[in-house]
Amino acid sequence: MRFQIPLLQRYVFAEVLRIFTFVVLCLTVLLIFVGVFQQASQSGLGPMQLIRILPYIVPSLLPFTIPAALLLTVSIVYGRLAGDLEITAAKAAGISVSSLLWPSFVIGAALSAFSLILIDQAIPWAVGNIQRTVVEAMEEIVLDRLRTERQFGDRRSGLHVTVESVEGRVLKRPVFQYQRGDSQAATMWADEATIRLDPENDEILVTLSRGTIELPNRQKIYINREETRRIGWRSSKNETQPRHLPIRQINRELDAVALERTRADERMAIEAAFAMTQGKFETLIDPKSRRKRLLADIDERTDRMHTEIHSRYAMACSCLFFVLVGAPLAVLKAKARFLTSFLYCFVPITTGYYPLVLGMMAQSKKGHVDPMWAMWIGNAALAFAGYLLLRRVLRH
Repeated sequence: MRFQIPLLQRYVFAEVLRIFTFVVLCLTVLLIFVGVFQQASQSGLGPMQLIRILPYIVPSLLPFTIPAALLLTVSIVYGRLAGDLEITAAKAAGISVSSLLWPSFVIGAALSAFSLILIDQAIPWAVGNIQRTVVEAMEEIVLDRLRTERQFGDRRSGLHVTVESVEGRVLKRPVFQYQRGDSQAATMWADEATIRLDPENDEILVTLSRGTIELPNRQKIYINREETRRIGWRSSKNETQPRHLPIRQINRELDAVALERTRADERMAIEAAFAMTQGKFETLIDPKSRRKRLLADIDERTDRMHTEIHSRYAMACSCLFFVLVGAPLAVLKAKARFLTSFLYCFVPITTGYYPLVLGMMAQSKKGHVDPMWAMWIGNAALAFAGYLLLRRVLRH
């Protein structure tokens, strides 16, 4: 037998989808300008680079715009249905209110699954492409600065470059000074050189032709042919953030970290045995020992990755829980404007739900609470509030 959605439910489906599409487009466009101008101000991007990163910014913003857009949508749709007495007419015809609410619940569940895909797959893909575009743009920015000002400096990497001229991408008579921290600067000069950024290793690749390298200890290295030197272009090598990785890769990282933890425990047990045989008992209780710091770092990485996995599932499912609260509340506030119903939901969510989720996330990353339940406390509170509201709607 062929399944067919009743006419009234199809009408609710169409209204929710139509208004949701309009609202999410408006919110995304507004946030795009904020994200683009923020990225431009941080990286010094030009108009062409901004246009190139636009397709990658959109999917990274959707997981944040979809829940708010869906909450506003159900407030508009069900507030209007109740305000125009259409729900009262449906009840008079023997149609349950729950049959009018389930289309929005289905849409909320579908958008939760879609948000999880975006968070897990689209955002890491978008972040990687944005970083690559910014790096490519930075190469042009460096070359343009050298063409116009004949010098360029980067405090993060401690690199300072002066040139006689720039022909295409070739630096003529360049002088590179590279200083790491408080150490003395190393100097490189050559007849010609080219530079290229390596985003995967956070390094600047400098290819010298017929030059000299003077190390901090005054030792000189002469280059008669082309030779490439690597310079770290950040103050420190940053690990890949868990939020930039898909869940599958995070699980692989967890397996690798667990193996590293097992090996560290074995090495620590062996060292403890040697310390006991030699009578060095103070090393067993030293909290600043190298092995204990290594174990603490491993535990911190593990907690961060576990928190990231559970937070993705919880934040994606927030679409459904927003609907569980917003739809029945909009029915109850039938005589008020839809914006009032939206604010009744949105203000407690922004002042209670998100601070609670962020607080639990911070505690989970520190290992103080288990993210398996801590990341779901906010959704559980929304589910309880939605249950009370739905019960009241079905009764009256």
